[in-house]
Amino acid sequence: MKINKFIRSLKDRFMNAIWKTPLDELPFIKNRLITGVRIIHLVLRDLMDGMITLRAMSLVYTTILALVPLLAVSFSVLKGFGVHNQIEPMLLNLLQPLGEKSIEITSKVIEFVNNTKAGVLGALGLTLLMYTVVSLLQKIESAFNYTWRLQSQRSISRRFSDYLTVIFVGPVLLFSALGVTASISSFSIMQDAMEIETIGFMVKLLGYLIPYLLVICAFTFIYVFIPNTKVKIGSALVGAFVSGVLWETSSWAFAAFVVNSTKYTAIYSAFATLIIFFIWLYINWLILLIGSSIAYYHQHPEHCHLGSRIVRLSNRLREIIALNIMMLIGKYYQLRQPAWTIDALSQHMRVSSEVCVFLVDRLVKAEMLVKTSSSPTAYLPICDPYSLSLNEIIHSIRKFDESDAYAFDKVNIEPEIKATHSNIEQAITDTLKQRSLGELYIKKN
Repeated sequence: MKINKFIRSLKDRFMNAIWKTPLDELPFIKNRLITGVRIIHLVLRDLMDGMITLRAMSLVYTTILALVPLLAVSFSVLKGFGVHNQIEPMLLNLLQPLGEKSIEITSKVIEFVNNTKAGVLGALGLTLLMYTVVSLLQKIESAFNYTWRLQSQRSISRRFSDYLTVIFVGPVLLFSALGVTASISSFSIMQDAMEIETIGFMVKLLGYLIPYLLVICAFTFIYVFIPNTKVKIGSALVGAFVSGVLWETSSWAFAAFVVNSTKYTAIYSAFATLIIFFIWLYINWLILLIGSSIAYYHQHPEHCHLGSRIVRLSNRLREIIALNIMMLIGKYYQLRQPAWTIDALSQHMRVSSEVCVFLVDRLVKAEMLVKTSSSPTAYLPICDPYSLSLNEIIHSIRKFDESDAYAFDKVNIEPEIKATHSNIEQAITDTLKQRSLGELYIKKN
């Protein structure tokens, strides 16, 4: 009983100190510190919710299916630059926390890659190979979009153009950077400089830091490129720093686990290597998604609250926010201003992007708005705002998500209620039937 009371007391103190303290009244350093604790708390809450861990598990399965095709494509690209022999050392280094099992897994994967030849596969096999690789990147984007509260993915044309750019250009840039680093360190002037005690110490220290820096740079690129939204470099860098440190630290911890995993080998026999490989992949994907979640909360401090991720809107809020979206989009269209995007609408109205996506998608389905082909996607009125009746807009909003299973005329409603509802609908029609969307902001001006 005393323990429970003590735990509740600690929880109350934590909530008061972290969540009930106005940030604007605090010094800069304390403000940043409490903001960081809030983000950590929210990320832990999202982990406990289970969806991030579930997506990490799904990415393990997808990675297993697409690993060999991905390396085969990279191998083909790198072969043209004469650096294809570096794939095996890099893969071996990546799997180093698996201990002796890394050699076994690397040799098997490289063997599969060497057996994957375009001439043997044929046109259909090569197409399936590329589809498998693109499918992996699509699943990765979907998982990152979830942490960023995004409902829509890239269009099919953008998927192939963006994904294939990464597949073909990414390995070349990566191995070029590694080659430049190795070349610089081999220069005689660098060898002479390292003999000086101070410079030698700094070079050794830099040698320890380079793995962290490379991982952080790689993660920053992933966090900026993968989500289907504009991610600020600063937010991506914060998420990459945390996930990069977690990545390197977990490598040490997992290496120690593998050394002491003789019991697993005794229990699972030949399957032990595969199971340990699955666990390592799961941890890596989980760390990447944690970093993405941190980047999201850092970029959107307005969403740093303990409210539920599931957004529930009252009918009144649906109507007024949707009507406001229509007015903003129509007004900017009439004034020839840049078209509104989801992010711009979210920031302007101070509502979450999920709410904007939810309502804008339904306005598109109701043929009130149309998407542009730009990136990011923007929205325009379906026709001239003076041709859009406010009565049509309001009634389309009121009919959101009605389905054939629960059609309005199929529900058994008492006559008195039907008559009352009919009077309400008629009153709305009489008030708005002579007014158009364009009149809202023209009169205001």
